[in-house]
Amino acid sequence: METKPTSSRMFSLVVLYDMHTNFYNKVLDGISDKDSHSRLNTKANHVAWLAGSLVQQRIELANLLDGTTIKQGADELFKNFQGIKDDAQYPSLEEYKKEWDKISPVLRNVLMKVTDEKLDAIFEMPQMKMPYFDLIAFNIHRESYFIGQIGLWRRLLGYEGMKYQ
Repeated sequence: METKPTSSRMFSLVVLYDMHTNFYNKVLDGISDKDSHSRLNTKANHVAWLAGSLVQQRIELANLLDGTTIKQGADELFKNFQGIKDDAQYPSLEEYKKEWDKISPVLRNVLMKVTDEKLDAIFEMPQMKMPYFDLIAFNIHRESYFIGQIGLWRRLLGYEGMKYQ
């Protein structure tokens, strides 16, 4: 496993990325598929949507940065930044974990090789424009946010908190 990214600016982001790679499986550990779809009579995003959205985000970032065309099994539920669907049955957490374990080393390799030129290039989509570095940083921040939400759901659903070890 490479330890130094091509761009020194990526070092701290890759450290966080590696933490999230590990935390994802830990925060989902033991949550039943039934509970993963519970919204506790709220409009909040349930664990299954949060977990799948994180997989989708890593896949889309890898595709964007590397030109690959990887898709997750639940692509139709998440493509084009779709929000949660009230009537959808989302995949099991085990399916998401498999997809996470598959995409994570691929994207890590891409992040390790990204150049300063690419980081400074501008990413554009309708109503949004930013350097790729900012996009990557935002994606990694969003991972923290979603993993934290799943951690809160663990407690709300009666599970123990996430174990770091």
